Amino acid sequence: MAADNTARLPLRFWIAALVAFVNAVGFTMIIPLVYPYAVQFGLSDFQASLLTTAYAIAQFIGTPILGRLSDRVGRKPLLIVSLLGTVAANLMAGLAAVAWVLFAARLLDGITGGNTAIAQAIVGDITTPEQRPKAYGIFGALFRLGFVAGPPLSYLAQLVPPLPGFTNLGMGFLLSAAMALLATLLCIVLLPETLENCCEKLQLSWQDFGLGPMVKSIHDPRFGRIFWLTFFSGFTFTIFTFAFQPFFLKVLGQNARNLAIMFAVFGIIGFATQVFALDPLRRRFPLVIILATTLAARGALFLIMPVFPNLVAFGLIAVVFSAINSFPMPLIDSLLSLKSGPREQGEILGLNASYLSISNALGPATAGLLVSISYFFPFWIAGALTLLTAWFALTLEEPG
Repeated sequence: MAADNTARLPLRFWIAALVAFVNAVGFTMIIPLVYPYAVQFGLSDFQASLLTTAYAIAQFIGTPILGRLSDRVGRKPLLIVSLLGTVAANLMAGLAAVAWVLFAARLLDGITGGNTAIAQAIVGDITTPEQRPKAYGIFGALFRLGFVAGPPLSYLAQLVPPLPGFTNLGMGFLLSAAMALLATLLCIVLLPETLENCCEKLQLSWQDFGLGPMVKSIHDPRFGRIFWLTFFSGFTFTIFTFAFQPFFLKVLGQNARNLAIMFAVFGIIGFATQVFALDPLRRRFPLVIILATTLAARGALFLIMPVFPNLVAFGLIAVVFSAINSFPMPLIDSLLSLKSGPREQGEILGLNASYLSISNALGPATAGLLVSISYFFPFWIAGALTLLTAWFALTLEEPG
């Protein structure tokens, strides 16, 4: 019976997954836009990197707040607020005439950027413990599928004659805002409230805006070590993601078009792996073992990548990496969901997203310093630290 329940995920899950997918497409559309758009404003490389840092720090602050509120007043209204924040932020960015508006837009998108954590809480609301590893695997796969659709749509948006007030790159932000608006409409029309006995009267206190829960969560016996694992995993991965682009463009001698193709390949392989491989593996092996093994494999691949600085070898290694890299985050989400109760999942997943956000703020800055030494150095550092992260993952307790 457990296997049958696992196979049939509820309809509400697929509606939430559709909302998340549409939002992911809009999010991934702007990934290849931020740096060249910043250059248009005359920003230096370091100043351009601060756009990523500003977004990540704002998301670090805002996501657990939205998560806590969703545990009290319901998932749906907070998800709508978060999506509308993305709509407004991308419109601001696309219409920006001066650099400070672009920074304000990234801050707004970050502070309201709790939509993924809230959507993950919805998955926890509507699935059984047996279903959650598969559900989070599919959820994560759909986010990766956004990487397949997002970069090509971003490129196509730049080919469209720009509307008044927009540049060619700004049109990418406009289309991203349209995708977020579509996700908002899908949420309003199709997605019911999933939190039982919710919808308390909205009463805010200073505690809702403080970082006290964040500090306390480090020492939480159920979740503290998992939060640390999220930080270490995200920190090492974002070192790689920043270093990957200059390595691909300058060491391998490729162009931005081939870079977009590589992102699409990553998305396709990651999507297929999460859909078809995650659930069979978690049926045969403990979640913690799968998590530690895939992190160790990720670290080894980081170390190998710069050893063969040619496109064919790098492409083959990247294919394996794309499959391996699709496991850690959905497994971490599953561990958190299985250890948390229905009235705390929004806050717990929001806190976890904040740890990921702060790692996303620190990782690129660290990689920027390492790249100044050598294009190869960030891969070696990320690989060594990821192997240590895999060892740390083995200290986690398997959920009962």
